[in-house]
Amino acid sequence: MKRLLLSVCAAAVVFGAAPVLAQVGTPALDRPLAPIPAPRDVAYPGVITLDVDATDTDRHIVSVRQTIPVAGPGPLVLLYPQWIPGAHGPVGPVDDVADLHVSANGQELRWVRNTVNTNAFQVEVPASATSVDVAFKWLTPIEDPQGRVVITDEMLNIQWEKAILYPAGYYSRQITVQPTLHLPAGWQYGAALDTTSFQNGVAVFAPITLEHLADSPVFAGAHYRQIDLDPGGRSPVRLNIVADDADMLAATDEHIQLHRNLVDQADYLYGARHFNHYDFLLAVSDRLGGIGLEHHRSSENSVGTTYFTTPASALADRDLLGHEYTHSWNGKWRRPADQLTPTLNEPLQNSLLWVYEGQTQYWGLILTARAGLMSKQQALDILANTAASYAEDNPGRSWRAMQDTTNDPIITQRRPQPWSSFQRGEDYYREGAMIWLDADTLIREQSGGRRSLDDFAKAFFGVQDGNWDPAPYTFTDVTSTLNGVQPGDWAAFLRTRLDAVGPGAAGPLGGIERGGYRLVWSATPNAWSRALNTELERVDFAYSLGLSLNNANRVTAVRWGSPAFEAGLTSGWEVVAVNGRAASATTIAEAITASSGNTTPIEMMLKKDDRFRTIRFDYHGGLRYPALERIEGTPDRLGDILAPRRR
Repeated sequence: MKRLLLSVCAAAVVFGAAPVLAQVGTPALDRPLAPIPAPRDVAYPGVITLDVDATDTDRHIVSVRQTIPVAGPGPLVLLYPQWIPGAHGPVGPVDDVADLHVSANGQELRWVRNTVNTNAFQVEVPASATSVDVAFKWLTPIEDPQGRVVITDEMLNIQWEKAILYPAGYYSRQITVQPTLHLPAGWQYGAALDTTSFQNGVAVFAPITLEHLADSPVFAGAHYRQIDLDPGGRSPVRLNIVADDADMLAATDEHIQLHRNLVDQADYLYGARHFNHYDFLLAVSDRLGGIGLEHHRSSENSVGTTYFTTPASALADRDLLGHEYTHSWNGKWRRPADQLTPTLNEPLQNSLLWVYEGQTQYWGLILTARAGLMSKQQALDILANTAASYAEDNPGRSWRAMQDTTNDPIITQRRPQPWSSFQRGEDYYREGAMIWLDADTLIREQSGGRRSLDDFAKAFFGVQDGNWDPAPYTFTDVTSTLNGVQPGDWAAFLRTRLDAVGPGAAGPLGGIERGGYRLVWSATPNAWSRALNTELERVDFAYSLGLSLNNANRVTAVRWGSPAFEAGLTSGWEVVAVNGRAASATTIAEAITASSGNTTPIEMMLKKDDRFRTIRFDYHGGLRYPALERIEGTPDRLGDILAPRRR
């Protein structure tokens, strides 16, 4: 460090400049930057017009024009959204903004980016100007390595928070925007926004607050279908579908009815609706980037291309819509207090994601089963897989509490991890769901079956029918509502499961066993896993050798502490041969079985780039796959939880 400093100073002397060290935090500009004004909870003067042209689908370029009213001359700071709702982290892609121009009264204004907050742009508004005009290009990704693809030849996904700059100094809910969207000729669209007109590919939407605009994406496409999921209901619920090809829109009446059942089961569970209308936005595509994002009055989801045409073989996305629909109540209406930030650039906190996402993960599975979109056995298989992930030998729990994983969207921003089983990436989803199963079965046990977590859902989410202003909650609000359903020390119950680490840390299997089942190990995968692995073209030996592979025999993950880990393997190796035979899922499985209960090692040849390795595994435990086994003589509480509700 000392040598580097001397080199920098010497260079300054050589070039004739005095070696002055700037104060830390002081911009090295030719003029001071005006401070970014703190947000105030007062109405912004005037309405921002936002014109978004998404017709350049060949080049994936979105052109944005805005007119922003101003109160007078002086510094104006424009913010590009950074903390994106539902992403739980600072992921606004400001690097996709290009060709930015700001003008007033036809005069180009110089803009300067803030050197600390690089999502902030400063301009000086001249005298006599009543508004500034903003124009820029949103250069959306063309290929996956550049980010999520949001435009294809057949469809597009407009997320307004990626196509707007807004004035600093005001709460998002106090800024009103009038949006307009230009679409390719002949395309149709779905959105939670209210349309005032749609002609010649131009959709004009009703004015809306910036807070709600950022929560109201658009799916549009050449192949579009809208299905009413609640005919004659108290508020419209619609399924808006765009697809790569028109034939992918086909859905049987029976399959559509299962989606209507999902809406009915949510009504039975919550008893209130916190929206004036709800629009599922669903892309059936392998070209548009995958997404599963929640919004208050819509979803934003993509599924595989066979979701409607051959639903029996499309398992990967089976509970996706149930999960996202639940978020309208949990996460969007009832929202953790530390997520209710005043603007899209104020850091949020994720301390209650085990409620926001964990309980949503739980209800998404339950509602999907109750609706008939999956069978009881399929749901039990999913619970078995989750229980196996978080059993007592879970490697990540040896050092990290589940509570800490709620910080992952900020820390990792959802990048792939090299050792996910040890790093515990976002375990608040699935392990969080297991905690809520634990709570549900405990309430049922202690109340003699008279009460359940359904009663919590109704008390916590099913009030103030019709209100869709966010209602914040805290940890105490959660525990006091639980206590109102079934008295107990719920704070201790939750904190024990959220904060424990190391040997003896509370695992989440209590709900499985209290539900009338136990986790067991089988030599064959359960039916759900078998079908899902086929669909996703993957091979699973995670609980035996500790390997997960794709169909090309490439290792995609290694379980921490497993035989494969101890042998020094990582992802990226290709299995070439096993016990002298060409590698395949079958030959690996046969080798594991042949070594079971004896001393015969498993010999595996692997290749990575130009390097070869041969490993002899001294593993004799046989194939191990999770399953749930009924505990005779106990109430089938899991069966009761998964059963559909009837009025």
